Amino acid sequence: MDLRYEAYCFADRLFYDVQSQDETGRDDFSHLLPPLPEGWTQADRNIWRHLHPNGVVLPKQGWKIHVSATVLNAGEVLRAAHAYLTERRIPFKYLRTHSIVLARNSKYAPREGSGKLITIYPADETELERTLTELSEILRGQAGAYILSDLRYGTGPLFVRYGGFVEQWLEMDGKRVLAIEGPDGALVPDQRKPVFWVPDWVKVPAFLEEHLAARRAGGQDGFPYRVLRSLHFSNGGGVYQATRKSDDRQVVLKEARPHAGLDRENVDAVARLHREHDILTRLAGVHGVPEVFERFTAWEHEFMAMSEVPGRPLGQWLGVNYPLTHHEVTDEAVTAYTERALKLVAEVERIVDEVHGRGVVFCDLHPLNVLVDDDDRVSLIDFELAFPVEEDRKPTLGSPGFQAPPDRSGFEIDEHALAALRLYLFLPLNAVIELAPVKLRSHVDFIRRRFDLPDEYCAGILDGLARRVDPPTGPATTSLDGPGPDLPVVLKMIAAGVLASATPHRTDRLFPGDVEQFETGGATFGHGAAGVLHALDTAGQGRFPDHERWLLDSVRRDPPKEPGFFTGAHGVAHVLENFGHRDLAGEIVGSYAAMLPDTEDHSLGAGLAGIGLNLLHFASTRGEETYLARAVELGERLDAALADVEPPGDKARAGLEHGWSGPALLFLRLFEHTGDRRWLESGVTALERDLAETMIALDGSTQVRDGNFRTLPYIGIGSAGIALVLNEFRLVDPDLPVVGRLPELVSGTTGEFVVQPALMLGRSGLLATLVHTGGPRHAIDRHVAGLAWHAVPYQDGLAFPGIQLRRLSMDLNTGGAGVLAALSTLVNGTPVLPFLTAPALPGR
Repeated sequence: MDLRYEAYCFADRLFYDVQSQDETGRDDFSHLLPPLPEGWTQADRNIWRHLHPNGVVLPKQGWKIHVSATVLNAGEVLRAAHAYLTERRIPFKYLRTHSIVLARNSKYAPREGSGKLITIYPADETELERTLTELSEILRGQAGAYILSDLRYGTGPLFVRYGGFVEQWLEMDGKRVLAIEGPDGALVPDQRKPVFWVPDWVKVPAFLEEHLAARRAGGQDGFPYRVLRSLHFSNGGGVYQATRKSDDRQVVLKEARPHAGLDRENVDAVARLHREHDILTRLAGVHGVPEVFERFTAWEHEFMAMSEVPGRPLGQWLGVNYPLTHHEVTDEAVTAYTERALKLVAEVERIVDEVHGRGVVFCDLHPLNVLVDDDDRVSLIDFELAFPVEEDRKPTLGSPGFQAPPDRSGFEIDEHALAALRLYLFLPLNAVIELAPVKLRSHVDFIRRRFDLPDEYCAGILDGLARRVDPPTGPATTSLDGPGPDLPVVLKMIAAGVLASATPHRTDRLFPGDVEQFETGGATFGHGAAGVLHALDTAGQGRFPDHERWLLDSVRRDPPKEPGFFTGAHGVAHVLENFGHRDLAGEIVGSYAAMLPDTEDHSLGAGLAGIGLNLLHFASTRGEETYLARAVELGERLDAALADVEPPGDKARAGLEHGWSGPALLFLRLFEHTGDRRWLESGVTALERDLAETMIALDGSTQVRDGNFRTLPYIGIGSAGIALVLNEFRLVDPDLPVVGRLPELVSGTTGEFVVQPALMLGRSGLLATLVHTGGPRHAIDRHVAGLAWHAVPYQDGLAFPGIQLRRLSMDLNTGGAGVLAALSTLVNGTPVLPFLTAPALPGR
């Protein structure tokens, strides 16, 4: 799970967003602080407020101080630190609002950032020592979560780590990571992990040695368990498999960090661990519930030991057994699965009934907390939210799609989750229902028909999930529902939804999209305005001068951070060139040329392949040989890198956006431009590199391997991305032996169920791949019908959930613009992405 998404769900009910820059009132810390003294500059950047004294020049990197605080004392800590730092003219930044502090310390916030309220930038080690010494006295007694990436100074809320003071970026494994300079001036990753780390060439200052020794010694002596491996991490702590030293008994240890893993009522992980210990003691003897042994304190954290429960989470069980993910599925397989799933539901209901019989509300029933063993025996785990029914609590945490609404209390909370589980086992898209409750009936109607479920079973889902207060409003069906939808009308509806979401008054983004837009910028091709405007235009939905003006202003005001096609300057330049803004497009391409020698990323998404393809595009639109020469130069670099490429690792990279299929496409286009057949041969070699990452999936299709068990069929990372490029080779030279692999790749794109509607990592990409490769019409129609599961009425149009299905997205990679591009491929015969050939549609 990418934990970044949780933090972007606090600000808006429908879209991933940062906490609003326009927040006013008691939530913003500014009302607690005096005006800045003369000679200071203040600027808000994302969730941080930066304060810098004029004339103070900092080094690029060094030892920085972090100040921790809780939600309750954050204002007091900030006032004291603000007074000290402004008086001494030391640069710093702080989180802007109380809401952001809560979000950054919540259970599923990233652990490496948890606890940080203030970051201080001392000019040198002398100022570092003085600031730590003096500020520790000022903040003595103040509480705060332990900052896992740092070294604690003493016992108070001050922590230190060595890292960058200014943003510098390095490409690692196809991604941009923050960097610092090594002793030779070369960039190396600025490691921001939940563990204290110091670069090899950096010496820990002498005055910090005693604190480092305390960290190393803390909690190790006398710890009664031997940890074997970690099972799960959250911001609240870890879950570990361990053995008890006294008798070698194997147990599960649950860890709780003070002041971390907060829920909406500011309850931390330690309080929940105490509650879970009490509840498990009360449930002793219930079959399917872990046995609790002891609770103890070690170092600064709380631990609880309990019996190990066999099995794997229900979501993993579903991934192996759910029949609709297979490219071909028989009625017999559907019937057999239905029988197993109904038995699992009955077993979960039995355990919940026994828990209720002890007077306990489980309050956190969801697929990760249901374990299924090899014999389909069921257990429930994670009782940290459970409570005695007489306490009449409300859920303060929960899994999307399973957490009960405010109108439920007592045992009704679990009955709601049971109804959600009954739906999940047959159509695991519960997050869509939470985002858009109007979709409930159509989802239930589908599982009734597809799995031949009893009417009373489906009625129980509807009754259990129906909202009694504030029932859902809006149309229950969309233009995608029903047989044979009018696709040109659907295109117009999606375009209407995208345009209705525009926020031209904002400078950070024009269209709401994936959380990545807050990293790469709101103008980019993959997650920003450029890709959305490209999709609207190529799908025949029009040009929008006001939105183009926003894109132009954005690029001039805040140029892209990197040169890549999906993530930076070249994607924006591509769209501006096609829209006739040739002067600015040329300036952009020229201004990023100096960055290319430092670019080692081979990919189409962020690296040399996408840049080279765009240079070829400019060579075609402008007829200038210099662009072709530069593309050839990049091709030569990629060809040389291909000769030394490492063998496939455990983590999947193969596919169109991130794998060697992107360079293969560049090599193919260089062959077409130059006639030099060596480029064609290099392209085949690059494709074979991506094909080396494939394996036979559970359904017999060929997909990209991701780890030991999971396989991926998608465009961005997956077999569909390889298939799209392999199809381009087929069009140029159908006799190439590698072209014979195309049918097995296409077979992986035909499954009935796909979790996300996205272009790069979902159904829309599979649909577009089938159209481009001439795949079976019944599979294409099935994907069109499947898009209705995700289609959400928005304003007077349609919208689609983005990654993780928590919020709507309008961008090309993850949202509505990508769905629009894929359906336009089917309706209008347009290439789903730049640099691909238009598909040959039947009858055209």
